Amino acid sequence: MKIAITADSTCDIPKELLEQYNIETVPLYVIMGDNEYREGQINSQDIYAYVEKNKMLPKTAAVSSYEYKEIFERKLKEFDAVIHFSLSFEISSTGENAKRAAAELENVYVIDTKSLSSGSGLLVLSCADKIKENKTIEQIINELLEEREKIQASFLIPKLDYLKKGGRCSAVSFLSAKILGLKVFIRLQEGKMEKGGIYKGKFSSCLSKYLNDIIKNCPPDLNRVFITYSSQMDGIKENVVKEVEALGFREVIQMNAGATICSHCGPDTIGVLYMQK
Repeated sequence: MKIAITADSTCDIPKELLEQYNIETVPLYVIMGDNEYREGQINSQDIYAYVEKNKMLPKTAAVSSYEYKEIFERKLKEFDAVIHFSLSFEISSTGENAKRAAAELENVYVIDTKSLSSGSGLLVLSCADKIKENKTIEQIINELLEEREKIQASFLIPKLDYLKKGGRCSAVSFLSAKILGLKVFIRLQEGKMEKGGIYKGKFSSCLSKYLNDIIKNCPPDLNRVFITYSSQMDGIKENVVKEVEALGFREVIQMNAGATICSHCGPDTIGVLYMQK
């Protein structure tokens, strides 16, 4: 059986891996003022420049069920089945739109990753591995649903400006964090973003504490790990990569997050994402 993989563009997988595994991403919309873009037409720096100039966040919009149906139908002309990976249903309506489109077709399966960014990407690449192993569609779906519960997706955010502008952080929390210089550890839990912890001190030191905490509390399967970031953070990012590589992961993937994710978290955010044992 020939199985196609599609995924929301928010899965944050490097272009070379998308091409290697023949994965098609479906770009979400980013709206800046009177201009509407598909993810991929703009990058994180465009987002930050817009926010700096306008003192407001861009808006993001889901892909319609009509668009999804067109994509699925096109894929089914070449493949026997399609597995689509969606941004957490708790975060965006894009998953429900994909599900509605799939309901009108046969052999299209929509997976709620209960995650975002490269947390979703982990499931996408795992699916590609399973297809390569010639597993049946039933085996693949069942294994993916089990693995979904093992994803450790989290980020360390040094400034809460974007979360405050987006209504995901109260004015009191924002002011307290700013005065005290707090860095906030955000994680995905049952598809929702929640606070995993707070750190104080230099960002580089906080990153080491964050990494130690997630490794201790969520022992990793050492097959694959993403280091996903919203800006380059020269020097700091490289140190995180060294610390992660020293843990013995077989595949370490670095990824600059796309425009949709960056429009919500802001610059200098970094996360280490993997599947737990």
